[in-house]
Amino acid sequence: MKVGVVSDTHMSSVGKGLPQALKAELRDADLILHLGDWVAMEIYDLLSELAPVEGIAGNNDGAEIIKRFGERKLLTLEGVRIGMIHGHTPYSGKGTDGNALRAFEDEQVDVILFGHSHQPLLRQENGILLFNPGSATDKRREKLYSFGVLHLKDGEASARHVYYGSKD
Repeated sequence: MKVGVVSDTHMSSVGKGLPQALKAELRDADLILHLGDWVAMEIYDLLSELAPVEGIAGNNDGAEIIKRFGERKLLTLEGVRIGMIHGHTPYSGKGTDGNALRAFEDEQVDVILFGHSHQPLLRQENGILLFNPGSATDKRREKLYSFGVLHLKDGEASARHVYYGSKD
């Protein structure tokens, strides 16, 4: 199963649409997971043109997005238990990855997906795959825009980032 992982789109206007790199890579995705800070519900519509979409709300999302998606989610896909959180809470004092770990400290998870920092991250900690896709449209201090691809099969998960220089 191929899962697109997107976060921190921060798109209040959808006039330009999604980046070409994201559309090209996720056109054959089985599912897209958005990790919050959509800012506009229209992002859901754009992503849904590529694949089914699930997500959670972030700290910059309004009531409509929070009501639709919630702020924390657990999914089991292909036998892999996935925790989804934006990453700004619960506060751990150990960065967004620390916050994400804390959000699921009482759960059995194989993967934790989170965003908030706009900084791509991929690492293992205590048998948990931690994955932040970065931002496909708002790279901030990063050199490149990014999103993620999660491959799931028979209870196993692997992830990779897709990097690109232009959000057009």
